[in-house]
Amino acid sequence: MKRDPSVTGVRFEAPGPGPWEIERAHFTRPVTRFAAEPLMRGMPRGFAEGSVRYGLLMSHMQPAAVNGFMYSQAVIHGAPPGASGPPPKLVLWLLLRLHPGMRARIRQSRRAFEQKLWREDLDRWDRVDRPRATEKNLAVQAIDPAQLDTEALIAHLRRAQAHMEDMTALHHRYNFAAILPAGDYLAHVSAWTGASAGEALALLRGSTPLAKGVAAEELEVLARALRASAAGREALARRGDPQATLDALAALDGDVGPATRAYLDLVRFRTTGYDVSDKTGGELPDTLVRAIRAAVDGDRGAGALAAREAKEKALRERVPAAHRAQFDELLGEARLTNRLRDERALYSDSWGTGLARRAVIEAGRRLAAAGKVDDPEHAADLSLEEMIGLLRDRREPSAAELAARAAWRATATLADAPPWLNMPPGPPPPIEVFPAPARRASLAVDAIMSSMYKESEARNTETAVRGLSINEGVYEGTARVVTGPDDFGRIQQGDVLVTRATSASFNVVLPLLGAIVTDRGGQLCHAAIVAREYGIPGVVGTREATVTIPDGARVRVDGAAGEVTILARPPERRAQEASP
Repeated sequence: MKRDPSVTGVRFEAPGPGPWEIERAHFTRPVTRFAAEPLMRGMPRGFAEGSVRYGLLMSHMQPAAVNGFMYSQAVIHGAPPGASGPPPKLVLWLLLRLHPGMRARIRQSRRAFEQKLWREDLDRWDRVDRPRATEKNLAVQAIDPAQLDTEALIAHLRRAQAHMEDMTALHHRYNFAAILPAGDYLAHVSAWTGASAGEALALLRGSTPLAKGVAAEELEVLARALRASAAGREALARRGDPQATLDALAALDGDVGPATRAYLDLVRFRTTGYDVSDKTGGELPDTLVRAIRAAVDGDRGAGALAAREAKEKALRERVPAAHRAQFDELLGEARLTNRLRDERALYSDSWGTGLARRAVIEAGRRLAAAGKVDDPEHAADLSLEEMIGLLRDRREPSAAELAARAAWRATATLADAPPWLNMPPGPPPPIEVFPAPARRASLAVDAIMSSMYKESEARNTETAVRGLSINEGVYEGTARVVTGPDDFGRIQQGDVLVTRATSASFNVVLPLLGAIVTDRGGQLCHAAIVAREYGIPGVVGTREATVTIPDGARVRVDGAAGEVTILARPPERRAQEASP
């Protein structure tokens, strides 16, 4: 429910002229002050570098934090200074044909498709940028913040935040190499066949293995080793301290020990989300143990390739014969580059943000010991300069102010923030305005954006919510309403995850889930991708699942129909509703 601004005392003012849209796919709550700084700088920098390489007419998305919520605005290359949002049709027509920079971008867009520049970028990612990012991350990881004196910790905090900015820029530099081939495929298939985005995107299943979780390959190697090891299975079955279980597995001889260490090395310092407030994998030992147990039980994706091939054959037959060779080519390119979507996060900002968190929490421990913060976690709500000031001699901001900041961040949701500031944008210009090369790129980007964010408009009731079908199948289980990593400990194997939106933070619990239901997101959101990869039913974009479905309710998820039905409410909820 939306809170009355007069009660919260929070006003939302646009950071500049023109329309500003709230970011709903990745941030469902306010961003910490420490993380907002590198995000604001790194995101547009990387975005602009990728945009110019692919000749896109949009230079970048300009982010801004308003009361902690992330808003963004499209910046058009060549638009007059101070202009915001898409220019009027006539202005755009003139820009496209007369502005030297725009004309250069249109030529580059043609080259991008003719030469398939994403292939060059994929090769560069594998040979240069991923190894280089790994080296840089390991260099920061090698420094233990707990061993540093105050001034050395301050220097490390500066380095960690700058590193997080660089890793964020790297992630967004590969935006279009990762999504443009998929968008191009989707736009063409939709035009040829009228197929829904869900039908078309089902054929990408299996092309992004990391969507099945951080360290998916390492987890499967570990699962195979445990299936072949009686000692390993015995150690895994022991109940008690989950960290002790992980330590015991890592110490075993044979294949289990090295496989456990390889898995833990990959997840230990990577964040489970997009912010330094999100825990790292190493901070969730119980979740890791349960994920390992679920992986040992087997791969629920068995037979996925055969099912995908059948769907591909059926969709291909709907494509006019004259376009089937192009269909094959477009699908091949989309599958080839699709792995970049997850790899760029795993090796760049997921790791860099986790390392920044480690430094921030160490600063928080010292500030808590000095009585300057109530909780080490509250340090994330400091800007870098505020944190440095407190680590030295300053007393402001006070512990009470930081507690208030942390409380707002923990309780505020998207319902507390307007979806637009100033005004919604006008309708996009007609596609005929664009020259052919720019038209193809524009259609591809539009196809991706609508598939990532467009939610269902179906009506919900007190007993059922409806959204977008993202993977067929019917599943009944216990609904687990989760707001973030702090709730992961309540998830049991076979539960139905009900959440506002998923992100990389949920990857560690994916092996436990029987189905996924979200309030937010479209056919290409994180939840949709992982549901397809795991072969579990999923319904996204319901808008109201988390406020309609009680935690602990028995639900039926019909993936094909895009519907979630409440079969039985939890006993305590039934008792409350029956009381006068």
